[in-house]
Amino acid sequence: MKKILSFFAYFFLIYAVLNGSIYACTNFLVTRSASVDGSTFITYTADSHTLYGELYFWPAADYPPGTMLDVYEWDSHKFLCQIPQVLHTYNVVGNMNEHQLAIGETTYGGRELADSTAKMDYGSLMYIALQRARNSREAIKVMTQLTEEYGYCSEGESFSISDPNEVWIMEMIGKGHGNKGAVWVAMRIPDGYVSGHANQARITTFPLNDTMNCYYSKDVISFARQKGFFKGKDEEFSFSDTYAPIDFGAARFCESRVWSLFNKVNSGMNKYLDYAMGKDLKNRMPLWIKPDKKISVYNVMEFMRDHFEGTPMDMNNDWGAGPYQCPYRWRPMTWKFDNKDYINERAISTQQTGFSFVTQSRGWLPDAIGGILWFGVDDNYTTVYTPIYTNINQVPSNFAVGNGDMMVFSDSSAFWIFNQVSNFAYTRYKDMIVDIQPVQKELEQGYLSTISDVDAKALELNNSNPADAKQYLTEYCLTIGKNTFNRWKQLYGFLFTKYMDGNIKFPVANSRVPKVTQPGYSPQWYKDLVKQTGDRFKVIEQSTK
Repeated sequence: MKKILSFFAYFFLIYAVLNGSIYACTNFLVTRSASVDGSTFITYTADSHTLYGELYFWPAADYPPGTMLDVYEWDSHKFLCQIPQVLHTYNVVGNMNEHQLAIGETTYGGRELADSTAKMDYGSLMYIALQRARNSREAIKVMTQLTEEYGYCSEGESFSISDPNEVWIMEMIGKGHGNKGAVWVAMRIPDGYVSGHANQARITTFPLNDTMNCYYSKDVISFARQKGFFKGKDEEFSFSDTYAPIDFGAARFCESRVWSLFNKVNSGMNKYLDYAMGKDLKNRMPLWIKPDKKISVYNVMEFMRDHFEGTPMDMNNDWGAGPYQCPYRWRPMTWKFDNKDYINERAISTQQTGFSFVTQSRGWLPDAIGGILWFGVDDNYTTVYTPIYTNINQVPSNFAVGNGDMMVFSDSSAFWIFNQVSNFAYTRYKDMIVDIQPVQKELEQGYLSTISDVDAKALELNNSNPADAKQYLTEYCLTIGKNTFNRWKQLYGFLFTKYMDGNIKFPVANSRVPKVTQPGYSPQWYKDLVKQTGDRFKVIEQSTK
């Protein structure tokens, strides 16, 4: 096939465009000894043009024997099946539970092995596991047993799974119609290292006899042989190369995002630049790397704000960024000119993010206090990561499920107010972003500065009455959730007033009339305009004789 995109990458793009599925997410995984304070972190951007950003919540509950659980597909909300409910479920806020277990994902598609007759999708696996498991290893067991019993109806999936002590990556793909279940591999990220995945399977070869650090389905190799996907020795078997072969699209749209994350923490990533750009697919990046220095939770938030700045894929300065250096390109991601195929870059920060988060699992604190979900809605470049403790009784109403939806605007919804700010900013990006970022930083660093005091108060209460600690943390989260929403709503009013009608206005002391500036476009933009239009806009000098 001579086209710039292989079948798999082309199918990936068309499917995502037509179905609006959560098919373009990014995860970054940080182990204890790679972090400044000994926390584990995973990040997740839930990117979809139809996903409404809201904070899911399942309170802990007890159920009588014989209770059944309705299972719905996460993407479509289609009813899938009923399964027996367990006797007790754990408190879950977003993608993290009361035991500091967190799970994220990215879809990679891979070979066409989805089983539409199966009854368990990737979203159900995540959220059921969070309600039933206390740590990463238990979550892997819950998820793989569910697929074995009920089948797996989604496409290829990479999962990030973390607890206060360990961080794992698990990759899974179905076995097609008539072959119930899934094939999968799970590997523990070595302590002191970081990993990442972004819509391309990344596990290649793996140890076959290291039961402490690697789990895999018993037929992961034999099924590949049966299907004719693999013919080598067992120890040569590569999960990714077999079930999701790398191609230009997978490298340039997906692995490039992992490369950009790795490039921020390790000075030796230039040797993989050609791979990330789809030029050298044989020089694959490692599954994990050791960072040059330890990473803080705020570092991780900033890492997720990325448009390939400072790299050959930088989206801020090419002609497509327009006169205001907007690092966004509207869909579709592929286009033709003179019968040749071209692409737009796909960065970590993107306009269609529904929600994103950074989870922080802190093993030195009791589970009732240690887990924090730093949660944000809309484009992660302009979101505010707000700390939500995971052992609380309710979530802030501005972020709660049911407050508006993708076709119902709600002026009390954080998703909508953040979209108002970001979408307005896209019209004059280079000017507005400098007004947005200080407020973003003020909020996030303000929250970070108070966490130790909140922890101390909650710990004091927890030692005497855990219910009081839980209520205290609930009230704290409700207060700061409302604070984030109110401050961002205020910011939108400020931006709209300042930049309305293409002007930039500044207040004048003791006057209702502002100072108005009209800076026009950049010299380069005018140069390009003249190059494109010739003398069309040139002033014609008239002779007076």
